[in-house]
Amino acid sequence: MKNRKVNIGIVQMSCVADKKSNLNKATAKIRELAQKGAKIICLQELFASLYFCDVENHDNFALAEAIPEGESTHHFRALAKELEVVIIASLFEKRAEGLYHNTTAVIDADGQYLGMYRKSHIPDDPGYYEKFYFTPGDTGYKIFKTRFATIGVLICWDQWYPEAARITSLMGAEILFYPTAIGWAMHQDEATNEEQYQAWQTIQRSHAVANGVFVVSVNRVGTEGDMLFWGGSFVANPMGTVLYQAPHQDETTHIETLDLEKVDYYRTHWPFLRDRRIDNYKPILKRFID
Repeated sequence: MKNRKVNIGIVQMSCVADKKSNLNKATAKIRELAQKGAKIICLQELFASLYFCDVENHDNFALAEAIPEGESTHHFRALAKELEVVIIASLFEKRAEGLYHNTTAVIDADGQYLGMYRKSHIPDDPGYYEKFYFTPGDTGYKIFKTRFATIGVLICWDQWYPEAARITSLMGAEILFYPTAIGWAMHQDEATNEEQYQAWQTIQRSHAVANGVFVVSVNRVGTEGDMLFWGGSFVANPMGTVLYQAPHQDETTHIETLDLEKVDYYRTHWPFLRDRRIDNYKPILKRFID
């Protein structure tokens, strides 16, 4: 039987205003993970800059770049080929004049650009003014058949929506990756912080259970403006068990070995996909049922 184990690597880091510094830091951490045996490496959401969506400022559009023609994609293609690793890189995409997306590029272990996923669900909350910057994605949900696994990529606010995880899983994803930037407002008490983190992790663990897939969520750390990004990156197996959870405040890299044979194991022992009643789910297409 073919060995279906794969080492996934996560990079949880803090960011500064200078894009080059962030790119260099991310590159060093990817090299570190590759040297230790990681084969699929995921960076956090918008790793190349501070989380600029905490304010509405037109100057921040200058941070965007083209995909795949931009500098970052070219850089990671060369790096992936050199290290023979898959890289999942979350970038601020300039698609055309006045048209921008929150986008993740996926690069295979031979340096081939496999494509992009554009964030579908765009929040607009205090400290998260993403609708000012990002047009909702029009790529649809995507899977990427990499050298080591078939993966799905969703981005941050997408993680609260079971529909996104379901569709991506039904397309064939064995692992769902969620590059993320989420934190606590500085004025909040510990009880509120804990409640919010637990809700965030629980909803994603539920995607693992409902779909019988691994879930890998990669968040940032550090204080930026009035936000303390809560880190806590984690890996869950197809039964929702947390295999690894990163600290809340420290930068970290981590490798977790995933046995992709477990996808079939859990799906046959807990046959949620088999028992779906696709004939009576039409009401979900409505905004609200009056």
